Amino acid sequence: MADRLVRPGERPRREVVTSPRTQAARRSRYPATREIDEQTSLGEVYMRSLVRTQFRLALFVCTVLACVVGGLPLLFLLVPELREVRLLGVGLPWALLAGLVYPGLVAGAWLYVRQAERNERHFADLVERQ
Repeated sequence: MADRLVRPGERPRREVVTSPRTQAARRSRYPATREIDEQTSLGEVYMRSLVRTQFRLALFVCTVLACVVGGLPLLFLLVPELREVRLLGVGLPWALLAGLVYPGLVAGAWLYVRQAERNERHFADLVERQ
């Protein structure tokens, strides 16, 4: 004890206090996966957030595709000269329907699946981290 006393005018020596568990992650008593499995109110919040995220994604993809498909008749209404244009012997409206709409649907579906899987991976990471 005598070596810890500070003499007047001297600064006290600094000591660093560390814990052996500085890198250890704290585990909750009740993991989030169990909350979801037992359908508790917290588990419902987790699932509702995932469903809401997936719904927003589906709404976005459907809105973009509806605007593209719905915009074609509007385009041909506003610019009537386009109705008479021929592309490889086929009228431009039919060529756009065959060449733009169907590949657009496939691309939208691919985008949706890719983003939905990414959302689920983020959700799984969040739940496992808890």
